[in-house]
Amino acid sequence: MAEFLQFVFSGLTVGAIYALVAVGFTLIYNASDVINFAQGEFVMLGGMITVFAAAAGVPLPLAALLAVVVAVAVGLLLHRLAIEPARGASAVTLIIITIGASILLRGLAAVVFDKNFHSLPPFIGGGPWQIGGAALLPQSVVVLIGTGIIVVLLWLFMERTLIGKAMVAAAANRIAARLVGINISSVLALSFGLSAAIGAVGGILVTPITLTNYDVGTLLALKGFAAAMLGGMGNPLGAVVGGLIVGLLEAFGAGYISSQYKDAIAFLVILGVLFAMPQGLFGRAGVERV
Repeated sequence: MAEFLQFVFSGLTVGAIYALVAVGFTLIYNASDVINFAQGEFVMLGGMITVFAAAAGVPLPLAALLAVVVAVAVGLLLHRLAIEPARGASAVTLIIITIGASILLRGLAAVVFDKNFHSLPPFIGGGPWQIGGAALLPQSVVVLIGTGIIVVLLWLFMERTLIGKAMVAAAANRIAARLVGINISSVLALSFGLSAAIGAVGGILVTPITLTNYDVGTLLALKGFAAAMLGGMGNPLGAVVGGLIVGLLEAFGAGYISSQYKDAIAFLVILGVLFAMPQGLFGRAGVERV
């Protein structure tokens, strides 16, 4: 039982980060139909900038804020310089552009920072908590609570603000949204900025547990993409549920089978969804854009 609980704790912790990455995928996909494979680089930037800013003497909260601001700026630049000029291009072209952006950001991070692994001190001190014989790190609770707060804030933003409703309207029908005066270009830019901020916060939260370096974004993007597909591409709730499921599958696979196959779980999820349930758990099978 203790072993099972330990895998649950580990799976939920990493799954929460996958969920944030998947939510980033969902936001951009809904607003622009673009699958942004540079989403994982926002997570990397959040962790790396915080680490190096804190090492330079910047207080940790300000270092984290700086990381989020820089990630948002990068997200906006990605939209302005790479996605906006390619408006009207095919989905494959847009995916290739985001993959190229991911490679560029990874290379710049290797030059600006370094190629070593780095960590941050836990946000809550003290040893692990013993629950049912399993150890739960206080930082894992921070990750789970932080993810929950971000999801709730995002829901409130989308449902209770005019800007959020404009994003929902643009996602439902872009032409109709333009006809009622919504600036589609601004909505798309906002989706990239929001996704970058969410990814950066995820990177800051998880760095004390999993470490970070210039290259962590690629795998996070693939696992976040698997989570988004499992939940149903375009569904924020599905992204969260998909992220947690992928995290749990990964933890149980590593624990009961072999840790060597841990990273293969996400690819198996992608293949399983494509073959058996292309619309995902909460997919929008009945929605068609015209």
